[in-house]
Amino acid sequence: MPGTRKLGRTSSHRTAMLRAMVTFLLENGKIETTVTRAKEVRAMTEKMITTAKTNDLHSKRQILSFITKEDVAKKLFDEIAPKYKETKGGYTRIVKIGPRRGDAAEMAIIELV
Repeated sequence: MPGTRKLGRTSSHRTAMLRAMVTFLLENGKIETTVTRAKEVRAMTEKMITTAKTNDLHSKRQILSFITKEDVAKKLFDEIAPKYKETKGGYTRIVKIGPRRGDAAEMAIIELV
């Protein structure tokens, strides 16, 4: 079935979780999560970086409506987006790290390349 993954949450809960995870990823450079969540976070992060590469008022407002911390949005425009100016996509990497101990969910590290 095409479209986004539901991740066992209501749409508002899912959006809030993805906003928090994307913000945390842009702030710290990498996070550890399940493979399914990592794939959703990758899609959102790539869109954020691509939008930030434009660096005009419209893109700044779009980014600020999604990213939960202003200083992370500033970092996105000042440091992260210029780094990928010549790159067309593929800003993140997902590395699988095996099953989680409690419930054997497949875990992964998602990081900015």
